[in-house]
Amino acid sequence: MRRRTLALATASGAALLAAAALPATAQPAAPRATPGAGLQEGSVSAADLLAKLKGCSQLSNGKYRTDEETSATVPVCGKNGAVFWKADMDVDCDGQTTSKCNADTDPWYQDDTAFHQSNGKPLNAEKLPYVVVPSSSGIWDYASAGIKGGGVVAVIYNNQVEYAVVGDTGPDKIIGEASYAAAKGLGINPDPENGGADSGVTYVVFKNSKASPIESHADAVSRGDALAKKFLQDN
Repeated sequence: MRRRTLALATASGAALLAAAALPATAQPAAPRATPGAGLQEGSVSAADLLAKLKGCSQLSNGKYRTDEETSATVPVCGKNGAVFWKADMDVDCDGQTTSKCNADTDPWYQDDTAFHQSNGKPLNAEKLPYVVVPSSSGIWDYASAGIKGGGVVAVIYNNQVEYAVVGDTGPDKIIGEASYAAAKGLGINPDPENGGADSGVTYVVFKNSKASPIESHADAVSRGDALAKKFLQDN
């Protein structure tokens, strides 16, 4: 679990970032790339999702910082079937030790994640797109909102949609973090020390959802596409 005591270096460039579960036997939706639009996983566009996320019905009892040196400006907002926030993206490399994620590449590296694979091992940040949620506190308790390890998340950035899972927990006053693989998939510099995105990333976490197994990105995409369609219908 991330417990950073140093501020992340500022990333260059501007950024934008239930539900009924599908049967385990459902075929995963293939990632689709729209010409000129970058990554789009599933059939629901970034524009359609963002159109439903205007305004904020605040769920959190306060707001979060995006980094240690910033002021608290980010609320957690509620919609039918989901919660969401709009923040930056710091890069989490915690979990299994790999060539891209280790103590040499990441000054804050930890060899564990809050939630584990089906075989009991930590998640693999280099391969699996996952999102970090703030540890439970007086500001917000993610579990009380129907969010759990393996919960399906739509991450929206620069008119792109990527599906991820809730994979780790972080500081209880900071929000806006995702794995090396999540950043890389969206075209964000995935370097855990100097990468990330300064702002503009939207995280939509679908309530009471769970990829099975947690380490299957294909399952997260399949479930995410169905949940996103339902989200559009219900909001």
